[in-house]
Amino acid sequence: MEVKIGIQNVNREIILESSESADAIAELVGQALGGGTELRLKDSKGRLVIVPTGVLGYVEIGAEETRRVGFGAL
Repeated sequence: MEVKIGIQNVNREIILESSESADAIAELVGQALGGGTELRLKDSKGRLVIVPTGVLGYVEIGAEETRRVGFGAL
């Protein structure tokens, strides 16, 4: 699952791959915003990303889709 995090007044976004579901990530974002704490997400390699909610611009959660391999028309 690809997650993009936009930070206020910063041109680059944080992009990470997470093994969590879209619903789990949305729940973490909602809890962080509701509680006024930092957003803590762990990527698929075990690295922890911490972003203060006061500077969050947006969080984009990619669609849950399996990657296709090979050639073929569907």
